[in-house]
Amino acid sequence: MHPKSPKLLDGIEDASSFVAEITVNATLAEYIADRRLRQLVERNFEIIGEALSRLRRIDPDTIDRISDHRDIIGLRNVLIHNYDEIDRQRVWRIIKESLPILQREAALLLAEAEAAWGENESTDTSQ
Repeated sequence: MHPKSPKLLDGIEDASSFVAEITVNATLAEYIADRRLRQLVERNFEIIGEALSRLRRIDPDTIDRISDHRDIIGLRNVLIHNYDEIDRQRVWRIIKESLPILQREAALLLAEAEAAWGENESTDTSQ
């Protein structure tokens, strides 16, 4: 694993956990109607997508172990560059179907990095 990968994985895990937390009791209709909730979700998907994109560039072996990374990077690109074309139902589907898998995979990869390098080194921001 690349030395910068754990920091990126930590960001992915943190942002995905936050999205899961703020949407746990929400419905699609509530998500669509609540601008604040949509913006919180979309901003965190931008963070997740950017981290996945960076991970893809520096650590192809690790990114290949993350399901749906291409779809989530694609979502990030739409959120940033084509915000007027956001498909809210697609975002909701990703929250409910892909996000739990992403959380588990990121946590597993982080645990592997921590076991290999130790907790302090895997989250060191100077790397």
